[in-house]
Amino acid sequence: MFKFFTQKQWFLWSIFGSIFILFSTWYQVQLDVKINDWFGQFYDTLQKALTTPNSVSEFEFIQYLFTFAKIAGLWILVSVATGFFTSHWVFRWRTSMADYYHEQWLNARLTEGASQRVQEDTLKFARIMEGLGTGLLDSVMTLIAFTPILWGLSQQINRLPWIGEVDHALVWVAIITALGGTIILASVGIKLPGIEYDIQKEEAGYRKELVLGEDDPIRAAPPTIGQLYNRVRGIHFKSYFHYLYFNTVKWSYFQGMVIVPYLALAPTISTGAITLGFVQQITRAFGRVEGSLQYLVKSWSIIVELISVWKRLSEFESKLNRNEILKTQN
Repeated sequence: MFKFFTQKQWFLWSIFGSIFILFSTWYQVQLDVKINDWFGQFYDTLQKALTTPNSVSEFEFIQYLFTFAKIAGLWILVSVATGFFTSHWVFRWRTSMADYYHEQWLNARLTEGASQRVQEDTLKFARIMEGLGTGLLDSVMTLIAFTPILWGLSQQINRLPWIGEVDHALVWVAIITALGGTIILASVGIKLPGIEYDIQKEEAGYRKELVLGEDDPIRAAPPTIGQLYNRVRGIHFKSYFHYLYFNTVKWSYFQGMVIVPYLALAPTISTGAITLGFVQQITRAFGRVEGSLQYLVKSWSIIVELISVWKRLSEFESKLNRNEILKTQN
């Protein structure tokens, strides 16, 4: 699966392509930092304009909006270009896998569900890695950029409800709530990767019988196909039950997290020690840090599918290597 990074023919894409994606993602995060600074200045100006008539001119106010448009426009341009390049980069990764499987096809065809592994699983692996990989990179970059900002802004927030004095309170709140949510969701969803693997296994058996039935009227007969479909139905119903309580916990956690930064700011807001612009700036920085720390929580369903695909491809490659050894011995 990872020969893309070890084969010389793919070095241009795997190494230099990775560097380009790394740089462009970092630049996007820096633009996001500028937008966060803009929010603080803009809402302070808005508060000043609303509380003191004629203190802010129409031209000055519109200039703030144009400033945002320039930063946001550049962010969109970089984001679209990065996404376009990443799609090509990931497809080259899939191509390196497919080329290897094509070369090994005489051995590969002897493995149950070989066609699914070569076509469907490599496609899924590429698409999942595109989403998860770029998401992970963005989360790490955002965490690196925004944690110092939140740390600095949190100097004025040193008191939490029911707890009392805490230096740089919002940083610790973001870390504790995000890591706590990750541990809880991972524990609740621990059975999901195995269930997803079983789903793909049963679906593959069901599909194979239908394909064989296209050429052989004896195959895919009602008793046999009915049994296979019952197994498919059983494993899907099992997954629905496990996702029922997993989604209940997940969405309860995310909805609860909406009020956490404001709850943490309650003692400071009630004293009037900070401005509206500062509230917007620090809650946005808190959201970026917290969101980055919540990467595993937000991506758990996709990670479950990735684990399943990785497990199937690993078994496939193990069988290929074993068949190659047996062929050499004979």
